[in-house]
Amino acid sequence: MTARMNRRLYGFFTKRLEEAEFDQVPDGRDERGKRWNLGALLRTVVGAMLAGAQSLADVEELSTRMSTPIRRLFGIQRRVPDTTLRDVLCTVDPQTLRSSLHAVVHQAERRKALEPSVLPFGVVSLDGKAFSIPASDDWYAQRQTSSEDGPLVGVVRSVTATLTSHPARPVIDVFPIPAHTNEMGVFEPAFGALCEAYSGLFQLICYDAGACSAHNAQLVREHGYHYLFALTAAQPTLFHEAKLWLGARQADEADATSEDIERGLVIIRRLYFGAATAAPDGWDSLRSVLRIETLVHDKTGKLISHDNRYLISSLPESRLTKDHWLLVVRQRWGVETAHQILDTAFVEDDHPWIEAHPRAALVVAILRRIAYTLLTLFRSVTQRSEERRSVPWKQLMRDVLFALATTTWQHLNGLRRHNIATLC
Repeated sequence: MTARMNRRLYGFFTKRLEEAEFDQVPDGRDERGKRWNLGALLRTVVGAMLAGAQSLADVEELSTRMSTPIRRLFGIQRRVPDTTLRDVLCTVDPQTLRSSLHAVVHQAERRKALEPSVLPFGVVSLDGKAFSIPASDDWYAQRQTSSEDGPLVGVVRSVTATLTSHPARPVIDVFPIPAHTNEMGVFEPAFGALCEAYSGLFQLICYDAGACSAHNAQLVREHGYHYLFALTAAQPTLFHEAKLWLGARQADEADATSEDIERGLVIIRRLYFGAATAAPDGWDSLRSVLRIETLVHDKTGKLISHDNRYLISSLPESRLTKDHWLLVVRQRWGVETAHQILDTAFVEDDHPWIEAHPRAALVVAILRRIAYTLLTLFRSVTQRSEERRSVPWKQLMRDVLFALATTTWQHLNGLRRHNIATLC
């Protein structure tokens, strides 16, 4: 089993790191004294992230343990100092790394690895994420310190785009939120960049109430896509009308119902659907209003929580069955699941790696999302058995770590390039 997994992971490294096109990332360093190839360093960092590295020191330590075939594959010949990695990452433009993420997703799309599993079309969910560092600037990290006497705290923020119609929930884009604005203010450029990067991968855009506005709704429709926005009191007219219309409907009037067991809790979700026949000024594209009732019970049947959420969409009722409507709403939280994995398995909040340089901290965050996307596609697509597809993230990272340290030429004996594709 060890040799087989090592071969499989070696094939995975060979193909997927090549698809990231790290060798094409512009190198901002001075030509004088350039001792390390940028692409090799980026491959090494991402490879270490896949193995659970939590710091640049971890990357350096792992570079001393990598086997000869892995070092040759990554393009390094010896230990890579953490100071070298830091200095190099500080020179990389974050926007150029987004192209590497796009390249990974495009290749997965070409090999039909991103087809929707149940829904008739692709759905992308967007959401903001932030982590703190003890530094700030005028662009990449927003100053959060309220007092001149307190310790400096900066927040590095970005908008994550996750393909939630696919069970792997890969991150397909990450867009920085400049220090001077917020999620609402960055929606237009972030959505525009997403449209520029992809064509035909998705039809529906989901976002929470932080981006719900008539302007953003019109923007999505002008680009030929549909939206599904969460609704709160920040849109008082729409929210009030939705509550009056759907709020009084009872369980026996639900259009669709699901029941799941999550972490020992029984979660019941009910969909109440309304086809919009009129809308306030500026909301001409509004076609559907949804209420999602969620009830959570413990194992004894006791009700723990009960809430209702409202959403609006430009997608007509007829485009989906009621069960699919409920599924879309449930799956849109896949972007939060991706964020949770970044915080737990990749420990982003606790270990941003580079703390004194906001731009470099963002570079590390983008590399981390590339690593997440590579690993989640390996876990959910490449792995063939349901058992391997459900392996915990920490265990999968340990498998990668073991493969990086123990893969030998003997393991790879007879492995030809045309066989690698079957391992990926």
